[in-house]
Amino acid sequence: MKVFKLPDLGEGLQEAEIVEWHVKAGDELRADQPMLSVETAKAIVEIPSPYAGRIAKLFGQPGEIVHLGAPLVAFEGEGGDTDAGTVVGHMDVGRQVVHEAPAALGGGAGAVSIKAMPAVRALARKLDVDLAMVTPSGPEGVITAADVQRAAKTLAELGPPEVLRGVRRAMAQNMARAQSEVAAATVIDDADIHAWSAHANVTIRLIRALAAGCRVEPGLNAWFDGHAGRRHVLAKIDLGIAVDLPEGLFVPVLRDIVHRDAADLRAGLDRMRADIRARRIPPEELRNNTITLSNFGMIAGKYAAPIVVPPTVAILGAGRIHEQVVAQDGAPAVHRIVPLSLTFDHRVVTGGEAARFLAAVIEDLEKPQ
Repeated sequence: MKVFKLPDLGEGLQEAEIVEWHVKAGDELRADQPMLSVETAKAIVEIPSPYAGRIAKLFGQPGEIVHLGAPLVAFEGEGGDTDAGTVVGHMDVGRQVVHEAPAALGGGAGAVSIKAMPAVRALARKLDVDLAMVTPSGPEGVITAADVQRAAKTLAELGPPEVLRGVRRAMAQNMARAQSEVAAATVIDDADIHAWSAHANVTIRLIRALAAGCRVEPGLNAWFDGHAGRRHVLAKIDLGIAVDLPEGLFVPVLRDIVHRDAADLRAGLDRMRADIRARRIPPEELRNNTITLSNFGMIAGKYAAPIVVPPTVAILGAGRIHEQVVAQDGAPAVHRIVPLSLTFDHRVVTGGEAARFLAAVIEDLEKPQ
């Protein structure tokens, strides 16, 4: 038999979840005929047949996690790999974790030591309780049998847990990594946009202002390899735009924003948002951003401490535009204000660099057009 394995889908990810099979054992396929849909951390991808042939066996069911290089489809015929059995399986998250000192997701300072007697650990395994989720009541933080039973009762009342998959699972991993690696600091300020025309596009103005900040302080448009201690200051600005959807957080990338006019940027944004909602955005448009913009104020909130995800070193957040009383020529006046929050990786960006970047953003935003 020839065994077709999960290929590299081009996102640098090591696994995908089977969403739907479009074929079954015994089907005769032509080359490039769609075989199945899988969900990665970023998008739903259709995998076509690599060649023509009859299917002898399918590996895995919808909802199962398949790792890179694991078998997907066995074809009748000679040659190729021999069927060595499936390595596909459900990936349990946060279940039956009984370690002496478990590391928090992503490692780092979040690791917590768990103290419990062997009999209590055995009870936790029996009741399917993760000791990391149990609040200890014993002396010196020791988890007792009563603590485990109380946690089991609470979990039973809550109903079955939701195992994070796809986009939300990737978000959990990325945020844990950011929390453990980045020395995050945030500086906030306001931009007075009273001079804007009534038809000004907020997102396009924010993109232009961010580019102005990068011109003044190029070091915020950079990648940093914390393990090797190397920084790459990048000439081209590939801007990640945070997009909130029910499935989770997506960050499509607008390439080379400095050399694109407003109409081109607007068209690019609209196309990417439509592709994300349809879950058909190409993987290459969801990676390798050099800096990030989060316009969370479109939903709610004035200020925030947005998360810098390595290897980038900065993210600009824009809060809810609102009217505010300000001093103008010594008299009170009501102006429109956009609150700004700039989070940066203090390992490689100084407070002065961040402040000058934000000042340049504000200066550009306060221009009439």
